[in-house]
Amino acid sequence: MTASRPRALLEREQGADGAMQFGYCERLDAGFWAEPVNAATNGAFLVAALAAFWLWRRQPARDGVALAFILLVCAIGMGSFLFHTLPNRWTLLADVAPIQLFAFGYFAFALRRFFGASRLVTAAGTLAFFCLALSLSWAGRALLPAIVAGSAGYAAFLLGLIGIALALPADLTLARPRKLLALAGLAFAVSLTTRSIDGLLCGAFPLGTHWLWHLLNALVLYLLLRATVLSGSGPGITASAFPGR
Repeated sequence: MTASRPRALLEREQGADGAMQFGYCERLDAGFWAEPVNAATNGAFLVAALAAFWLWRRQPARDGVALAFILLVCAIGMGSFLFHTLPNRWTLLADVAPIQLFAFGYFAFALRRFFGASRLVTAAGTLAFFCLALSLSWAGRALLPAIVAGSAGYAAFLLGLIGIALALPADLTLARPRKLLALAGLAFAVSLTTRSIDGLLCGAFPLGTHWLWHLLNALVLYLLLRATVLSGSGPGITASAFPGR
């Protein structure tokens, strides 16, 4: 970000209604390093993935599903870096696709691993979750100001995290994943707030808050990866954890 640029120029680029021409407060032009903080903070995703990989390597039984999620977090960091340095339709896809794969994949994983759901129930539940995310995204774009509407679809992920954490029964076998998912939900609530207010604060805080979205999401993903890795190293969290099912 070129902090020395005149405020009048920033206001013109944002437009008369305050909308950002380039999508984020920090980006004032189309240059590669126009978002240095937004770009650099994607390194937090790689740190989260490496920390989870180190934990995964220490487990006596290494879960392939956990490794797949770790690799997805690496892809999230790299895709987001590309989008914040070379924004175009292809890097947008590289940014969004791994996030969506992780979110819906993790929801399906949670139904299977933590609730012992059948494949049919898992598929139906994940489809319903996808429809919820799509509906919230459409509703947000129809009802909310454009500057915050882009965050509406992520509300489904917040509801999913909190819902799973609350739905897990008070069982010692499930205590650790329940705590980690609850912490992830709280962190994501703060993270989503920072994403939503980024455009609103451009005038007062030109750096914006999108970089906090990256850092907090890296924490969220590490907590979810930790829950995945540690659940795979235990005696197994399946339907047997639910008496009477």
